[in-house]
Amino acid sequence: MCDFTGQLAGAGATKIMAMFGAQVIRIEDRLTEGGWDIFRGNGPWIDDRRGVSLGGAFNNHNVEKLGVTLDMRKPDAKGVLEELISVSDVVTENFSAGVLDRWGFSYEEMRAIKPDIIYVSNSGFGHEGPYGNFKTWGPIVQAVSGLTFQSGLPDMPSAGWGFSFMDHTGAYLMAIAILMAVFHRNQSGVGQWVDMSCSDGAATLNGPAMLDYTVNNRALRRPGQPNSNRSDFPRMAPHGIYECAGDDQWVAIAVRDESEWLTLCEIMAMTNAEKQYPTLSSRMGHQDAIDAEITQWTRSRTPTEVMNAVQSKGVPSAAVQHPEDRMEHDPNTEAWGLFPTVKHQLIGEVRVDGMPMKFSETPAKIQNGAPILGQHNRQIFGEVLGIDKDTLEAFLEQGVI
Repeated sequence: MCDFTGQLAGAGATKIMAMFGAQVIRIEDRLTEGGWDIFRGNGPWIDDRRGVSLGGAFNNHNVEKLGVTLDMRKPDAKGVLEELISVSDVVTENFSAGVLDRWGFSYEEMRAIKPDIIYVSNSGFGHEGPYGNFKTWGPIVQAVSGLTFQSGLPDMPSAGWGFSFMDHTGAYLMAIAILMAVFHRNQSGVGQWVDMSCSDGAATLNGPAMLDYTVNNRALRRPGQPNSNRSDFPRMAPHGIYECAGDDQWVAIAVRDESEWLTLCEIMAMTNAEKQYPTLSSRMGHQDAIDAEITQWTRSRTPTEVMNAVQSKGVPSAAVQHPEDRMEHDPNTEAWGLFPTVKHQLIGEVRVDGMPMKFSETPAKIQNGAPILGQHNRQIFGEVLGIDKDTLEAFLEQGVI
């Protein structure tokens, strides 16, 4: 895979490919030291060292990849890239629309180099339509897609996410696109261009809210709505986050049916609530009162105590975990191996995101950290492309690689 992706919406997709055995060759700009990907030298860091190859987020998003540098401003770099494309199955990028075209590597031009090439582009709005040239970032995609509008609490501004939720989801969609195009090529011998719009991918996550408006003509913003802690689709009550003992300690509880409601009332000794709100309809109409009564019980207990008491009776519940809780103290995290340790050439040993899927026959491999800038230049350009040593030395002196 000839990989130009950055950040997470693209790099996260090719990371999945690399974890499962694809040879992903990450191509970075020599002159800007990989600056297209703003995570390249940014934190978090494990110590006081700083530099373009020490960024913690970049390492996390690019494990198991190979890395080379090219300066596409140099005429010889175009020839090197042509050679790399000629031996690749897939070219991936998440630039703004049209960047590769301006370099002279449109899909048609890449097809002339390798007729069955697969080209997967992932931009904010895709390459077609009136928004095609707009610049986006994770929260922008979430806003324009409608996700931000339906996130929040009653009578409060839209909350959105500071964290880029759609970078992760965009990466998953892009990984699916790559696999489907490779499957088609393997079946038919025909490559293709897969053009992806991350904002349209986000719009598909609005389902229930859009259906409620188009079918029932009911607006999302209405008294008591939206409330991101509650569930209208499907209807469940109680369903929320409840205060516990301690500073900023919370627990989640979700009651799915009448049996679980009776069980919760028994656990929390809520005999009056059980009698007052025996049906789902009555509970949906009195959620504030029910939540207040639940909070009276949870406030004197730790999140883990509540979770264990409720889960032991078969009702869904979980402590709202802080990062330290999830990383260091949750026994299921360790048992699952969710945050494995990789070895990075400069950073050393450091934990990264793992793979939340376990394959019995073809498990993911997560051992090597992200490449430092140009780490595999000689391996890829020399061994894979067959460029001789003298030419490589000349390219190095001229700033081509």
